[in-house]
Amino acid sequence: MKRILKIGSLLVLGTTVGCARMDHIGSPPSFTPATEAPEARAMIEPGLPAVLIAQKPVDAASLWSPSRASLLGDRRAVVRGDILTVVIEIDEKAEISNSSDRSRSGSENLSVPGLFGLPQRLDSRLPEGASSSELVGITSQSSSSGDGSVKRNEKLELRIASTVIDVLPNGVLSISGSQELRVNFELRELLVTGFVRPEDVSRQNEITYDKIASARVSYGGRGQISDVQQPRLGQQVIDAVLPF
Repeated sequence: MKRILKIGSLLVLGTTVGCARMDHIGSPPSFTPATEAPEARAMIEPGLPAVLIAQKPVDAASLWSPSRASLLGDRRAVVRGDILTVVIEIDEKAEISNSSDRSRSGSENLSVPGLFGLPQRLDSRLPEGASSSELVGITSQSSSSGDGSVKRNEKLELRIASTVIDVLPNGVLSISGSQELRVNFELRELLVTGFVRPEDVSRQNEITYDKIASARVSYGGRGQISDVQQPRLGQQVIDAVLPF
């Protein structure tokens, strides 16, 4: 019974993976429906109502009105459903090199030239060539060396529109953004999530990735080329199971 359940689980897994690949056989990969994204739900459900500041009659016709709808109003993202631009500019280099060298040598000798005449009596009974003048002699020597280096170079420049999907009790904004671009039979995906302080959003309604807490950035794709570059499901299972 257990064997049948295992075989059934493998068949279900294989069918699921196969269906995902069948989506773009002979046709370009399908886009993810925008209505299923958390950004769309944040725009449809604005959350708690915002407290509106009553405007004076003079302020209603003034260019310096604090309203967000005015010409000079603050239009930065502050509430659920607002949109802001995330700027990702990564140009990092890391190089680490270290080496170690260690050596040690030691020598120990124990001899008993005289002890109440016992060594002389013992020498007469030992085989020819053996002597008790040097009972124990130990010599040891060890050495070890190591060398390692790490070198990384990453460069990425992206811009993506993200949506405020929630406002935490302390005022921090939870943002999420997704972007899909299809070229021929290959679909490029860009995903960004994290937490942002409202005061870190610039006047241009932009924020850089280094000011996003718990930032999660995913840049990849799916399609025929990505499928060819990935090992088959059976090969992945074998690589995970084999101990060598």
